Parts: sequence; C-alpha cells; structure tokens
Amino acid sequence: MQKQLTKGNEAIVKAAVLAGARAFYGYPITPASEIAEAAALYFPRAGGVFIQAESEVAAINMVYGGAAAGIRSMTASSGPGISLMQEGFSYLAGAELPCVVADIMRAGPGLGNIAPEQADYNQVVKGGGHGSYRTLVLAPSSVQEMADLTSLAFDLADRYRNPVVVLADGNIGQVMEPVEFTAPRPVPPPADWCVTGTAETHRNLISSIYLEPEVMEKHVRKLEAKYREAERHEARAECWRTDDAEFILVGYGIVGRILKAVVEQARAAGIRAGLLRPITLYPFPTELVRAIGRNAKAFAVVELSTGQMVDDVRLALLGSRPVEFYGRVGGVVPSAEEVLAFVERKFGVTAGEVLVHV
Repeated sequence: MQKQLTKGNEAIVKAAVLAGARAFYGYPITPASEIAEAAALYFPRAGGVFIQAESEVAAINMVYGGAAAGIRSMTASSGPGISLMQEGFSYLAGAELPCVVADIMRAGPGLGNIAPEQADYNQVVKGGGHGSYRTLVLAPSSVQEMADLTSLAFDLADRYRNPVVVLADGNIGQVMEPVEFTAPRPVPPPADWCVTGTAETHRNLISSIYLEPEVMEKHVRKLEAKYREAERHEARAECWRTDDAEFILVGYGIVGRILKAVVEQARAAGIRAGLLRPITLYPFPTELVRAIGRNAKAFAVVELSTGQMVDDVRLALLGSRPVEFYGRVGGVVPSAEEVLAFVERKFGVTAGEVLVHV
C-alpha cells in the first residue's frame, strides 16, 4: 500500500476508521484539535457518526453510550480535557466498556500552554479517576506508530473490555511523516453483552454499581485479574543497542527519538549506551527493564516532565542499579547534546576517560 504524508493527529483518525471505529465524540483543544477536525470529515464518510459535544465531560459520557451499544467508539483531548474526563474513565472501566481515548499532551499544570510535554503520565497511567481500575496505555514515537497503535488500541479495548489510551506528546501529534495504513477491516458486530435496543439484548444491564460489599469486591477482583493478564501478555518496548550497553537511556514518545541520537553520539565517543523505549506505559515493561538491568551499570530516564515514568523504572529495578533523571518542562524539548552531557556528568564518563581504558 502506498504511503501517505500524514500529520500524527490525522493518522489516529484514519487508523481508527480503518479499524472499524464508527463513533467519535469530542471537543477541540490544542494540540489535539486536528483529531476532532479529521474525525468530522472521515467518520461520516465511513457511515459513522461525529458529534462535537458541549464539553469533555459530555464527550466521555457519549463514548460510554456508544461503547455500551457495541460501537467502536473514541474521543480525544489534551491535558485539561483529559482531567475533566477522569470520572468517565472510571465509569467506563467499572462497566467494562471498550473504547479508545487519544491524549495529545500539552504543558501544564493549569491552562499551561499548547507546547508539548509528557506530564499527563501519572494521570493516565496510574488511573486519574476514583476506584481500583487501570487503563491500558500505548505511547507512539512516530506518525506510523500513531496509526499502528491506534489500530492495536481498539483490539486491546475489545480483548480486555476496558478503555485504552493512546498517549502522545504534542510533537508526535503535530509532526508530518509518511505512513502506510493497513487495509480496512470489517466493522465488528456488537458483542452479546451489548445493549442495542433489540429484544435479544433487552435483558442486558451495563452498570458499575454493586450495592453489596461482597459483590462489589468480587467485581473489583475480576477487574484486577484482567489487568494482571494484560501485564503478562501485553507489555511492549523497543530495545536498541542494549545487548552490550553499560548505560541504558529510557524515554518514550519524542524523547525516545532524541535518545537514539544520544546513543549514537555516546557510542561514537566510546560510551556503550543503549535505548529502552517503552511502547506500553501500562502494562509497563517491568520484566524487560529488569532483564536489561542485569548487564547494565546504570540507567538514565529522560522525560518532558519533572519526573513521572522514572518512578516505574526505579520500581522495576528495585534498587539494583542507580537511576538518574533528566527532565525539561513547559514545552522545552532537550537536545541530544545536552542529554549526552547529563549522562557524562552523572555517570562520570567522558570520551577521553573511556578511550583511555580501551
């Protein structure tokens, strides 16, 4: 299939339609607005529905309704809008409704600005709503992955009957790159648990309220077992030049791309560096981090935040290796050169020192 030069935000919509999504409910917010704009164009063309809701709260509850009717449904927003959707996230997870949410991260807190950041990590990965639930979270680092991981997100949502988030920084949402889209897939029929207004489904009940404590506990344990299964089977990451690496750089999204340049510069200077780029932020690739850590001396985590994913790296390693952190915020994206200088400073390695010991 011929590649198309596509913006990251638009790639999400095209991939969703090709994956059989037929309902988009959203409210525009920079730097995610092109998602709603593209959805308004492509969803109706495919025989689906696009509704600009009156707010993000309304949008996420419309997604609840679409998912309950067995339609592959989605929405998209950025930091402030995702904050407003958190109660809806909890209801969707509690009612076991599959859907996809795209979060194109901007700087915060508060209104912040429209520049790229990665500080929504804790809100999305740890579950920003109430109760014991999780959302599966996929983190693309290219426009091709915006498409591929959106398609995967719908499959995972159906497999686990749970919301799945495509979490990208504003850079990945706004950049344009060639993309090869997959062939269209058939629109999946509603599952037998859906409520479609037919006589066959009128007895179905979709809810997250269980008034008896023992029944509520049983339901939460069921959700917990589902998340444990996802942790066993769905963790994904890219490892690049880690086989002989002494220093492992960890970053996702646009940072993962910058860190490849850092690894190349470090290798050219005689420093054996490698990259681990988490693709699933939940489930986090804990076992892979531990496996790579057995042969590495130290880790450096780089994020567009004051430090959020770094906590998961440290938990994965359980103190077995030192973990340093470097972050930029407010929409400032670090250069490969400044990250390399940080690595050299923190780990006490320079090109000259390394070459002396070769």
